[in-house]
Amino acid sequence: MASMGSLVFCNDCGNLLPMTKGSSRNLLVCRCCGAENRDAASAKTILTESKPKDFPSPLRQKLSSVQVVERHKVQGEATTTETCPKCARTEVRFSTAQTRGADEGSTVFFHCDCGYRWSLNN
Repeated sequence: MASMGSLVFCNDCGNLLPMTKGSSRNLLVCRCCGAENRDAASAKTILTESKPKDFPSPLRQKLSSVQVVERHKVQGEATTTETCPKCARTEVRFSTAQTRGADEGSTVFFHCDCGYRWSLNN
């Protein structure tokens, strides 16, 4: 009987034998040719260990990488043609944020140059 790692093969035909029972007294019967093979693989203990870095994944790299962004370098606002309720200016800045449940719309925060701020739930 030949073995490779935890796989055990028949000496006569080379077919993969059924799983070991853990005792060298057991005989493993080949399902292909019917030959009886002594369970020698149970005498060997095979321990394998792997780490996440052994199997590189682009997704894992994206999830585990830390991104540092400086707030003043992020352009989080845009302009729109909304009228300011305080000064009637027709162009104001806005940003959006998900402040409620994921199945609900986002909240739009408006900022006018006059200093007035208001929000609108979509």
